[in-house]
Amino acid sequence: MKAPNHLSSQWVISRRKFIWQSSLTTLAMTSGFSLTTTKNNLRFGLTADSHYAKRPQRGTRFYNESHLKMREFVQIMNQKKVDFIMHLGDMKDQDENEKEQDTLNYLNIIESEFSNFNGPKYHCVGNHDVDSITKSQFLNGIENTNIPKTNSYYSFDFNPFHCIVLDANYTEDGMDHFYKNPIDFQNTNIPEKEINWLEKDLLENKNKMVLVFCHHPLFEYFKKKYRLHINNYKEIQELFLSHGNVTAVFQGHVHEERFQRIQGTHYITQLGMVDYSGLNNNCFALVEIDQQGIEIFGYKRSSDQSLAI
Repeated sequence: MKAPNHLSSQWVISRRKFIWQSSLTTLAMTSGFSLTTTKNNLRFGLTADSHYAKRPQRGTRFYNESHLKMREFVQIMNQKKVDFIMHLGDMKDQDENEKEQDTLNYLNIIESEFSNFNGPKYHCVGNHDVDSITKSQFLNGIENTNIPKTNSYYSFDFNPFHCIVLDANYTEDGMDHFYKNPIDFQNTNIPEKEINWLEKDLLENKNKMVLVFCHHPLFEYFKKKYRLHINNYKEIQELFLSHGNVTAVFQGHVHEERFQRIQGTHYITQLGMVDYSGLNNNCFALVEIDQQGIEIFGYKRSSDQSLAI
């Protein structure tokens, strides 16, 4: 049952704290451990928009350096022994010739660096991931731990958290984006089939704290003349509100940091790894979440943030 639209964010926050306490209690009872010994936090590495390709610099983007930046990200996350790593999309790019085989090679190079992480790893699909290759080709070239190759949106658990990965690379009628076809990159949508899946997934995990990952922003985001948000983001926000257990949404695409709280849920966008030259201009984050809140430890260009739940 959906919550009434007039519910305040304070109700959502109270429900979220209740879910946290009840999920820890359930986990302790089923695992045989006491609350004092049960792991009750989550630590993961987060990066976005590496855009790897062998092509000349354009503006602030140094495409051919991203594999070295990715290597540094993975090395540090291995040292920190995080629970998993997440890439928020635009893993690779294409060069000016837009040849399929070259693009697949760029994907293989950057994924080879990402796959050196000693633990679970996950990806969102970005718009540049479906440029001169199809979504199926991209998914076949990456590994999402224990997720079928056919799934561009999916979910997984790290108790007491439930993680959801969304894909907005669709037209209004639910057709996959493929930018060799004449598709407007601003026309991004969560299609009906994915919304139905999302609602069912949220309902089945109503007693868990939920984190959502998506390449495109799920709140209004204009940059100059471009619309960078998902067309039907309001519908998705209302779905999150009705369930009351979505703690945070992590996003890429915009190559800017923005931290916004909407109806009790934190919406967090990340910088683009591809921007600016040299490892000193790298950017990624270690995110730690517990019952107190969300701590974002930014590396290099990325900033630190403390966000209350």
